[in-house]
Amino acid sequence: MTALAPAVTAEVSVEPFPLDGSVKTLGWGVIAWAESSLLQPDGDEAGEPFVFTREQCNFILWWYALDAGGKFEFRRGVLRRAKGWGKSPFLGALALAELCGPVRFSGWDSFGEPRAISHPMPWIVIAGVSETQTENTFAAIRAMCEDSTLVDDLGLDVGMTRILLPGGGKIVPITASSSSQEGARPSFAIMDETHHWTKSNGGQKLARVVRRNLAKSRDGAARVIETTNAHEPGQESVAEASYLAWRAIVEGRTRSKGILYDTRQAPDGIDLADEAAVLAGLKAAYGDASWVDLERILSEVYDPDTPPEEARRFYLNQIVAAADSWIAPPEWMKNRRDDLAPLRFGEPGARKKGDVVALGFDGSLTDDSTALVACRVEDGAVFLLGIWERPEGPAGSGWAVPKEQVRDLVDHVFSTLDVVAFFSDVAYWETDIDDWRDKYGEKLIVKATTRHAIGWDMRGHQMDTTRGVEVTHRAITDSTLPWRAHELLAGPARGARAEEILTRHVLNARRRPNRWGVSFGKETRESPKKVDALASLILARMARSRVLAEGGLKKHRRAPGRLMGF
Repeated sequence: MTALAPAVTAEVSVEPFPLDGSVKTLGWGVIAWAESSLLQPDGDEAGEPFVFTREQCNFILWWYALDAGGKFEFRRGVLRRAKGWGKSPFLGALALAELCGPVRFSGWDSFGEPRAISHPMPWIVIAGVSETQTENTFAAIRAMCEDSTLVDDLGLDVGMTRILLPGGGKIVPITASSSSQEGARPSFAIMDETHHWTKSNGGQKLARVVRRNLAKSRDGAARVIETTNAHEPGQESVAEASYLAWRAIVEGRTRSKGILYDTRQAPDGIDLADEAAVLAGLKAAYGDASWVDLERILSEVYDPDTPPEEARRFYLNQIVAAADSWIAPPEWMKNRRDDLAPLRFGEPGARKKGDVVALGFDGSLTDDSTALVACRVEDGAVFLLGIWERPEGPAGSGWAVPKEQVRDLVDHVFSTLDVVAFFSDVAYWETDIDDWRDKYGEKLIVKATTRHAIGWDMRGHQMDTTRGVEVTHRAITDSTLPWRAHELLAGPARGARAEEILTRHVLNARRRPNRWGVSFGKETRESPKKVDALASLILARMARSRVLAEGGLKKHRRAPGRLMGF
């Protein structure tokens, strides 16, 4: 008998749809149409009227949300759920709604609510990298409609490999022979199990072709939804690319918009050795999918043939670390402290400064990111203060780091925080680092090297840098490196939660062994997955360690005229 599971709150990416009418949607009509027209495809209630769960309704309401002009808010959707959640039947219901239901905006009624009509010439494609993959969704579609009233009322022709609507509408499967699909004009597409879509099996090319074809629609309302389990980082799957594109939108690194990324997962800190905690995590991940036998899923989790990383990906719906990751997501997240005191700043130019900190800086010019991190000397907490990253897409062409903004941030930090050490990598910023030394070097109680108060060549000091990397790694695994969410002070993403950006950089890092131990680096030399905020964090932690090791803090407290922030 499984132990009583503790309460665990799922991590979700989509808020509950507002019921106050502030967001207009065609979703209510889609839900009503599907539940009155379709049949449950399988299980004990096969053949009964199909009914959506609250979770599924929430997705539909957001997916069919409209802007003030009656256009859809989202052009792409990603539904990431645990294995067995019911992605195929759910998307099958939406495919049939797109074929026959009220899915296109036709104006506003006298109460300011949207009116909807069916598509005049619907063309729905069910895409997969193999026929077996498309059959999962297509079999559910057939079962939902072949014995329904749609056959008699609308003359629906349900076949094994296509469903036809009199007048020209159709649902057809397509596979990774993407060249044969170029030029098609679908009105709606489902890309099934995109965590399996890679370059080697033609999935990447097929996804691009499907999206290009949808973009040609005259009304701009042709769209695509992906279904996926949690992807495996580093496999360069379509699911991974969609996740990264959504993160770029959330973090303000692209002008693009319109991706609805809906995921529900167990918290990263679930200990697989704790059976009650795992069961609670499964309940969180599966939500209101009441048809799932969680005890059976629990048995699969503990099956000797189920690797732990697969248990997390497929059943807890967690994105787990790649095999060569520098740190695992649960280890990093264990250091997050909601109760951590925020970084305290003084007034610019005032005698009394804020918290005593050490700074770390890693700069670039055009490709890699530029980041400034503060490490509070008192408790070792780290704070990403500012970051500049090349925008995604065409906006990134010809982009360069706005150095004046970086200089302004450094000046602001020195005027509002009590900076006692500043370690900066030297590449690309040699002139500025010399200027910072001349301007602030006398205020620092420890120097980066005997030759320079601030400049620290991470490549030239590989042995000491590697030691600093390993010490930081140990602090994370020991849960002694506190950090918290806060707002960025500067950079294109100013106002965004620094937590998300810092976490992305930390989790992008890969292990890089050398003669001195294990350092870190990017996935590949040209990888767009940046790690510069992690480099800045490590430099800030190294600077703080030097302050504590040399007893500089005691001297600093006794210094005449110093008013400490703690």
